[in-house]
Amino acid sequence: MKITQYAQGHACWVELANHDWQAAKTFYQALFGWDSVDMPIPEGHFSLFNLAGDDLGAMYQIPESESQIPSHWRVYFAVDDMDASIAAIQAAGGQVHMGPHIVADAGVMAQVSDPQGARFALWQAKNHIGARRQGELNTLCWVELACKEPRTEEAFYCKIFPWTNSPSDMPDIEYSEWQVDGQSIGGMMTIMPEWGDISPHWLLYFAVADCDAFAEKAQALGAQVCIPPSDIPDVGRFSVIADAQGATFAVIKLNQM
Repeated sequence: MKITQYAQGHACWVELANHDWQAAKTFYQALFGWDSVDMPIPEGHFSLFNLAGDDLGAMYQIPESESQIPSHWRVYFAVDDMDASIAAIQAAGGQVHMGPHIVADAGVMAQVSDPQGARFALWQAKNHIGARRQGELNTLCWVELACKEPRTEEAFYCKIFPWTNSPSDMPDIEYSEWQVDGQSIGGMMTIMPEWGDISPHWLLYFAVADCDAFAEKAQALGAQVCIPPSDIPDVGRFSVIADAQGATFAVIKLNQM
């Protein structure tokens, strides 16, 4: 689906931080069929990735001075007023880790975290709204927060975004959906003790045509399948994958697509 603008609180952009920029480009180009456009920056490497000429997100190489930071994906949420959003995050118990920074004439960004430490980013658009496509094959279709105290997270996010939280009927796990004006834009699940030492985090889902074939392809390209293809009743079939550098994401074959 083509996107022309984002409302406050909608996921609008994704970004991959990695330690081997060229290897990451090769992996995701082969996996999703994305194209990439290298962008000149003073230090390091940065690329926009796109589909049929429409930007979907970006990737950059983590500086050697920050080698302790693991490779990771990050979601950006659209905001109308960066200063007001930062103030709301801090008042609600979140933290600001970077920014706000002006990104030329594209917009303003900041990296933040919620009270349980799950990191995300904010984007106030100027000339660049964010991803131009979502909800179609090989693009972002869902974002999901895994946390340890869902009631705390619900209170936080509903203060900083125009979100409500609605329980969802999922077998064996406590799950709810984030909604804006009645539209579901993401989910939240409780981290179970049997999952081990997992920190609260946001997980990105990309829509694919065949979950099983996609997981096999990712594995052949050097990725690790963390959760093998599994059915979600009335939703679709999903898998969680860690790329060759350890950045984790999910893919899903949606029933309605």
